[in-house]
Amino acid sequence: MTSSAAPILITGAGQRVGLHCAQRLIEDGHRVIFSYRSERPGVQALRDLGAVAVFADFSTEAGIHAFITDLKTHTDSLRAIIHNASEWLSETPDNDAAAFTRMFSVHMLAPYLINLHCGDLLQRSHPADIVHISDDVTRKGSSRHIGYCASKAGLDSLTLSFAAKYAPTIKVNGIAPALLMFNPEDDAAYRAKALAKSALGIEPGSEVIYQSLRYLLDNPYVTGTTLTVNGGRHIK
Repeated sequence: MTSSAAPILITGAGQRVGLHCAQRLIEDGHRVIFSYRSERPGVQALRDLGAVAVFADFSTEAGIHAFITDLKTHTDSLRAIIHNASEWLSETPDNDAAAFTRMFSVHMLAPYLINLHCGDLLQRSHPADIVHISDDVTRKGSSRHIGYCASKAGLDSLTLSFAAKYAPTIKVNGIAPALLMFNPEDDAAYRAKALAKSALGIEPGSEVIYQSLRYLLDNPYVTGTTLTVNGGRHIK
């Protein structure tokens, strides 16, 4: 991966994909700053590896601005911003507006404001990148998770807009995964049904996202693109 003295910011890195990518970035010699919303074993594990942890509540505008202010006390430059923080909430008649508003804030408002207000940090690094972690569900929509899908689709749109805004000094791309790993409580029947939805039929784990991230950070000629990492679901 192209080296830089500036750290890489990854949001929502306390568990699962974000934790794996943060650990791999550190293994590859990068300084890492990460956001977290609640204390988890993964948060302490990253601290132990030397990463800088910054608390963030992306559910409100005030929380987002507080994070940006705190972030700027830790660094005056960034090699990359990786927007991994995500929220999945069920949408029921008694909480639909609240759920939509919260997911919009986490998936769209936070990346929007961070990109705008931290652009100066990225401009002090060369190369510099922004990567949005979206979701393959935006490809066809979701009748059951409309708010989640819509807010992730908005993140895809931010990829295009910020790529145009920040070219040629900052590359802006996205990654749209599908079914990377199961949850411990997922039973055999569910797992078999889910695996059958893709052409490759495997549970790849988090490393495929890190491989995609490395490609985007390393390639100097890709911007405004969202990589689909879905095992071939679109051809089934």
